[in-house]
Amino acid sequence: MCGITGILNHNNEPASEVLCQKMAKVLEHRGPDGEGVWTSGAVGMGHRRLAVLDLSETGNQPMVSRDGKLVLSYNGEIYNYRELREELKIKGYQFHGSSDTEVVLNALHCWGSEAILRFNGMFAFAAWFVYEQRLLLARDRYGIKPLYYLNQPDVFLFGSEIKAIQQHPAYNFKVSADALTEYFSFQNIFSDLTLFEGVRLLPAGHFMEVKQGQTDPETHKYWDFNFSSLSMSQKEAETELHRLFEQAVERQLASDVEVGAYLSGGMDSGGITCVASRKFKNLKSFTAGFDLSSASGLELNFDERERSEFLSNLYKTEHYEVVLKAGDMERVMPGLITHLEDLRVGQSYPNYYVSRLAGRFVKVCLSGAGGDELFAGYPWRYYHNTANGYSNGFADRYFKYWQRLVPDDYRETFFSSGLRSKVDYDRPARVFKNLLDEGHSDVADPKAYINSSLYFESKTFLHGLLLVEDKLSMAHGLETRLPFLDNDLVDFAMKVPVELKLRDWEKGSRINENDLSGKAFQFKSSTTDGKILLRQMLQRYVPEDYCNGRKQGFSAPDASWFKGESVDYIRRLLFDRDARLYEYIDADVAQKLMTDHLDGKENRRLLIWSLLSFEWWLRSFG
Repeated sequence: MCGITGILNHNNEPASEVLCQKMAKVLEHRGPDGEGVWTSGAVGMGHRRLAVLDLSETGNQPMVSRDGKLVLSYNGEIYNYRELREELKIKGYQFHGSSDTEVVLNALHCWGSEAILRFNGMFAFAAWFVYEQRLLLARDRYGIKPLYYLNQPDVFLFGSEIKAIQQHPAYNFKVSADALTEYFSFQNIFSDLTLFEGVRLLPAGHFMEVKQGQTDPETHKYWDFNFSSLSMSQKEAETELHRLFEQAVERQLASDVEVGAYLSGGMDSGGITCVASRKFKNLKSFTAGFDLSSASGLELNFDERERSEFLSNLYKTEHYEVVLKAGDMERVMPGLITHLEDLRVGQSYPNYYVSRLAGRFVKVCLSGAGGDELFAGYPWRYYHNTANGYSNGFADRYFKYWQRLVPDDYRETFFSSGLRSKVDYDRPARVFKNLLDEGHSDVADPKAYINSSLYFESKTFLHGLLLVEDKLSMAHGLETRLPFLDNDLVDFAMKVPVELKLRDWEKGSRINENDLSGKAFQFKSSTTDGKILLRQMLQRYVPEDYCNGRKQGFSAPDASWFKGESVDYIRRLLFDRDARLYEYIDADVAQKLMTDHLDGKENRRLLIWSLLSFEWWLRSFG
């Protein structure tokens, strides 16, 4: 796992080695084990290395092919690299070391961009084809590893993080009004934009070709999610899922350094930890808990330490915990936002702390992320969309559900007067509907709408979670691996019938999601529905009551803390009329909405977190 960056001068000026070194230097946290720079003519690449496979110098980057035709700067892990290595040997390729980087280099040399479909893993890379004067950028199927770029008339820049691009004199800071509109609609950005005007994120499952002297890069989609249920019995589905799950975890244990595991009180991380603990004696496991002395309501259930400790004892792991209090958010915000850069989903500071904890002991950590999105872990999100057909408001209802931050009555007054003329208020709905249409089946069936929802959430919500996980783990030189996002496992999960994922989908379609005091609230807070097949399979590893428990997300009790112990912090930062964010957000509207939360009238914890994040983002980068 590493950090990559680079320059391609469209104007044919020589790429500066010093500038490449400067761009790579700010990615040192991603790769503290080594650095490398390569320049030739108008192109230059920088690299920071986190040594996980082949710790010797033969794994150093940028890596050049034996014939000098190809140069690679690569970030990721290819879990089927051994199989590809043998296939390439048959074709006559020689290997000097044992890294997966050398396999990626030779695979691209042999098969070109077609090699990307052969990779089972997480990756973002830049490959320079010397004779063709062509730069190939690619990102893995699911978007586990990020890759940003800035294209201007004179220069093309790229990097694992935006801060690398910022080191180049061609970059000038400006807030993207379109991206800001998306963020304060969804607490996420669904398009390829970022809050940094001009800086874009290469979409997951895509590669890009940039040819010397041509300023219009060509972007190609090579893979996409396709939730289309096939007929299968529960028994045969469970048997196949078990095989693929064990295969995925065992594949992702390949490492020349110690591997650990995140261990919450849930079944997903529990199952992964169980399989991993069979190979590694005294496997190290990590969890974050919360001080709930000032919490209330449903948030009293947010601390999972007791459950994770039980599983740790069951699997005989060497277990470490960090316990978070209200003030811990305040302490970490400046550093967290600097590392996060690209603001995305939800309160992520617990992820920062648990990654920091794990990074003190291991370089690689397994995570249970992805299981919810593939196997329908959020039933309350899908059910209210299935009652009527697509033409009867499916898209409109789902769009309204995902508008997470600003109530409709305040939408057109939320931004400052100076920004309102630049805001395209129709953009969020347009971006949303385009994405939903990509995964929608024409079949007028409730199951098809659920599959459309799974597609949409995998492309947006999961993608946001993956970006956050990458940035906050790599902030501590930690590689996070995700067995649920093994190619073979994902391909199978997309074919599993809806009725093997959701037990009560017919009942759920009659629930009014907006009735927060009635059936919808009761269903959401008590359901054990969702992930039915996965729950059944994971009982081979995790106690039955853990598999059949109520869905619990990884979240701090911020609704309580924002009204209690953190209220002075919120007032100090966000009720200051000179705060940076009020150049872009209307102070009266924002403070009215926050006051509703502080007075206990509405739960606006998501909005408060986003406002705090945006303020610190402006202080860090503006």
